[in-house]
Amino acid sequence: MVAKLYFYVTFLKANVMKLSELKQGETGVIIKVKGHGEFRKRIIEMGFVRGKEIKVVRYAPLKDPIEYQIMGYEVSLRRSEAELIEVEPVNSYIKPENGQNNISFVDTLQNFRQKIKEKTHTINIALVGNPNCGKTTLFNTITGAAEHVGNYGGVTVDAKKGKTKRFGYTFEITDLPGTYSLTTYSPEEIYVRHYLLYEFPDVIINVVDATNLERNLYLTTQLIDMNIPIVIALNMYDELQKNGDKLDYQALGELMGIPIVPTIAATGYGIDQLLKTVIDVYEGINPIARPIKINYGKEIEEAIEKLVKLIDIEENKPFTNIVNPRFIAIKLLEKDKDMYENVKMMSNGEQIIQLANKLIKHIEKQLKEDTEIIIADARYGFISGALAETYKQGKSDKYQTTKIIDSIVTNKYLGFPIFFLFLWLMFESTFKLGEYPMIWLEDLVNWVSELLSKFMPPGMLKDLLIDGIIGGVGSVLVFLPNILILFFFIAIMEDTGYMARVAFIMDKLMHKIGLHGKSFIPLLMGFGCNVPAVMATRTIENRNDRILTMLINPFMSCSARLPIYILILGTFFPKYAGIGLLLIYLTGILVAIVMAIFFKKTLFRKNQAPFVMELPPYRWPTTKILLKDIWNKGKQYLQKMGGVILIATIIIWALENFPRPKELDQYYLSQKTKVQAYYDSLAKANPAQATVYKTKLDSTLDKLDLQYKTKLQEQSYIARLGRVFEPIMRPLGFDWKMTVSLMAGTSAKEIVVTTMSVLYQADNNHILRHKLKTARYESGPRKGQLIFTPAVALAFMIFVLTYFPCIATITAIANESGSWKWALFSATYTTTLAWVLAFLTYHFVNLIA
Repeated sequence: MVAKLYFYVTFLKANVMKLSELKQGETGVIIKVKGHGEFRKRIIEMGFVRGKEIKVVRYAPLKDPIEYQIMGYEVSLRRSEAELIEVEPVNSYIKPENGQNNISFVDTLQNFRQKIKEKTHTINIALVGNPNCGKTTLFNTITGAAEHVGNYGGVTVDAKKGKTKRFGYTFEITDLPGTYSLTTYSPEEIYVRHYLLYEFPDVIINVVDATNLERNLYLTTQLIDMNIPIVIALNMYDELQKNGDKLDYQALGELMGIPIVPTIAATGYGIDQLLKTVIDVYEGINPIARPIKINYGKEIEEAIEKLVKLIDIEENKPFTNIVNPRFIAIKLLEKDKDMYENVKMMSNGEQIIQLANKLIKHIEKQLKEDTEIIIADARYGFISGALAETYKQGKSDKYQTTKIIDSIVTNKYLGFPIFFLFLWLMFESTFKLGEYPMIWLEDLVNWVSELLSKFMPPGMLKDLLIDGIIGGVGSVLVFLPNILILFFFIAIMEDTGYMARVAFIMDKLMHKIGLHGKSFIPLLMGFGCNVPAVMATRTIENRNDRILTMLINPFMSCSARLPIYILILGTFFPKYAGIGLLLIYLTGILVAIVMAIFFKKTLFRKNQAPFVMELPPYRWPTTKILLKDIWNKGKQYLQKMGGVILIATIIIWALENFPRPKELDQYYLSQKTKVQAYYDSLAKANPAQATVYKTKLDSTLDKLDLQYKTKLQEQSYIARLGRVFEPIMRPLGFDWKMTVSLMAGTSAKEIVVTTMSVLYQADNNHILRHKLKTARYESGPRKGQLIFTPAVALAFMIFVLTYFPCIATITAIANESGSWKWALFSATYTTTLAWVLAFLTYHFVNLIA
């Protein structure tokens, strides 16, 4: 593999270097050649291939170009070209002398060969495709990951990375956001294009929906212009066959210069063949893979040629070595703003832009059509011509089932009742069906608590484990079944394609509040978790609409709020819990609508983007994918239990149990000692009644423990903190314990229940519910009155619904909006609004009660 390797032992740096980073006299082994198109072809023809040894001979006087020795001859490269070549550096050579260290030498030699083989056999793959083409399902099947999958556009809102090893190669795969084209119309289009151009994937797997070839192949034509190695995964191939369609995919691949492999991502069919084809393309031995040029017509082709001559000059090599000059020219003719900005940085950028504008005016005047449309028409013409020779549509109407279902679920009379019936069923099931496994989990938590209480000696560690960790974390853990049921219904909506129909029927209502139906999908996703829902706003093209959707998204009750609602509804409104749960979610939607109207008339007055959204055919979700998705959500919830909630529980317990005044400890210790001595003397005097006295002793000690904990809590740091903010929350009917719980909930909403369990010293939810119903004010003007009344309970839920989104959501808003200004604004206005709504709820309910 490396010509002189067997003469010496090699010492390697840990990280891969660029060829340009090697110093004079140093040697390296070529791992990978980046760049695209003509540059890559030229550099490989010169001998710069993987596994070859290369040495730095000398620098030019100005450090550029650099002379290298490879395959026995010298060649010079510019520094910008050398930066596109990865090498494994060799620092020093040690030859074995007189047979010494031969074993060490051989071992090191083998390790070196193995390391070079691994690095030259690592293929970076980018998964690219239209929304809803099965791209993320394919990613999950190949890598074994559990990323989110849904039957509607915009599920993948960020690049996901995974890895797998097969056939002696390592495949590092990036699942890019779904996109219909490589223009700069939407954020995901910009992201995908920049990734493909500047992250240098070795091979693109273009995932194509076999049932929608004409539209999916439009993106393929743009990838062809980029001149990057491509393999097409013809996904959902079983549906094409089921429809009776015929496709000669081998002939189609030859026409396009791209090997095509039929796949069924959900079952794993064709995956091995797909990866073998990727290897062949990577190694340059696939007979079909070749660069082709799509003919855009005489006028456009002449314009491309003129622009390429001006672009592809020596001074622009640092740019054209990375981006195909033809692709640059086409994008300029398409009036691509992002490409215009890049071209301005070229040495003759202004000249190129002037020529492009001149050519556009000439073509549009001559053909009486916009150049973007001319190029798009030519692409579809290329696709139509290729399909005319290779594709034959079956006689059956492949969308017949979809049409029948749509005639019902999108009907103007039935659409909304069906949707609200589904929501009612979802929330009723969440509460009713989740009640039984919730009781089982509660019993399990109680059993663990009793077991530890029985065998652990009294002390602070025992209090922390039982009252803090088990009582706090366990109080939230028991809601896992309810959350899984909620996610099951959301997964059904996503995987079947019904979610896109909901966006369709909601479009007119969304339009009235200044948004469109596509904004409804991130809002509905917010019922699961607000963080991915905020990230899903990337699918909304208009920036104002994106930010507005982010600002109202926190009003969608995420699964983290569900334990709070179930606790309060189950405690104070058990007969109407299911309806109450639906109403609280609908209240969130109503608040979101009102705030959207307000913001649209004040902060975001610009015109909204047109509603354009794909309505995919209905697909029955596979049990494997459905269960995997639900399990993944459950696993995330459990990880949260062992992470942020566990830490918060320990902190809250510590704040509640400190400081510990010595006088208080001594007083209650002396009281316990007196009580113990008193009952011991009674039992000694009357042995027949010893069991009775033992029971009375335990009861008295429990009362003393409760008194001690109450006094300790009253003087604790958490009580002091709560009383500082209690005056702000008192008009809402909230005491200091509720105030502290809400403050703790800013990190994660589940912690509200955890904090209550710790503050009310409840080992399980049954005890917590009892204490909430019976808790009374012990001092002040309300002394003796119940703390939680129906008015307080409703106001508390309204506050939880609308106040400060969790810190993760705030961070997501900052990242997606590109500014902390909107994140801080969201935190401030939602909390202010929560106070106002809770105040109105509390006083209105008291007024009518």
